[in-house]
Amino acid sequence: MCNLFLNGGFLMPILNKLLNSFTKLLVVWVVIAVGVGYFRPQSLTFLKDYTDWLFSLTMFGIGMVLTFKDFEPIFKTPRIVLLGVLAQFAIMPLLAFAIAKLLDLPPDLATGLILAGAVPDAMAAGVVSYLAAADVAFSVALTSLTTFVSPVLTPALTYGLGRAFIPIQFLPMFLSIMKMVIVPLLLGLVIKQYFGKKIEKFIPVFPALSTLFIAFICGLVVALNKDALAEVSLIIFWAVFLLNFFGLVLGYGAGKLFGFDKKRCRTLAIGVGMQNAGLGAVLAIKHLTPAAAIPNAFFATWCIITASILAGIWGRKKNE
Repeated sequence: MCNLFLNGGFLMPILNKLLNSFTKLLVVWVVIAVGVGYFRPQSLTFLKDYTDWLFSLTMFGIGMVLTFKDFEPIFKTPRIVLLGVLAQFAIMPLLAFAIAKLLDLPPDLATGLILAGAVPDAMAAGVVSYLAAADVAFSVALTSLTTFVSPVLTPALTYGLGRAFIPIQFLPMFLSIMKMVIVPLLLGLVIKQYFGKKIEKFIPVFPALSTLFIAFICGLVVALNKDALAEVSLIIFWAVFLLNFFGLVLGYGAGKLFGFDKKRCRTLAIGVGMQNAGLGAVLAIKHLTPAAAIPNAFFATWCIITASILAGIWGRKKNE
């Protein structure tokens, strides 16, 4: 009977629809997890020793959704994608450094904000680009390439800009990104390539699990910093707000400077303004301090909210 429901198409379409709906509500689960982390921190602090695995499973799930065809734009239009990567890693880290100086953030928070600016753009940028009537192929290519170069650029930029605040080591962060991002992402891609038809009906499970893990990570950051949050929440909100706002504006402006059409300008704005701050939170906990993870947890939530609003506005102007 169970096989009849699974293979006969009675249960799986319903389950997949529920999983897709679950994934789209990422911001809701993040807010709930943050609430649990604040009011019942002991419920999440045990996850501290498993953050590497949580994020590795997140990236594995993303790899299971991608295909090798998603990387074709990198080779077909390399100039456009490389300019996008340049904008991503030039605008956000320098902007984060400037905001940290402007607001005179404490060293841990300043370094955490720089790390939030130095991570690659979020995998959710592709979905937001679709909703915003932007260039989805360009978005996926941009996210993929920024992710694959992040083992070098993320620790290098964090080291170069963040060591003005606290000591930072390049190599351990490089190795962590390779282990948590590149290896599981490639593993998911390979499994999808060779077993795609056999596992196709289970694919929606992986984005849903990734959504759950990101929510857990954000909740954990709050749980580890509950006592400090009351003192820093307002200034960190302003720092994250400014980083996200000017990231979106300057990302769009960079697209204009590069001569991109309107769709690609929108895509670049979303890519630059949305960061893989879940990765930043894990790296901060592992290689910096728990307090340095706070800006990343805030950014992970805030950038989804603003990008969704922007997508709603642009999505209604498809022909403009």
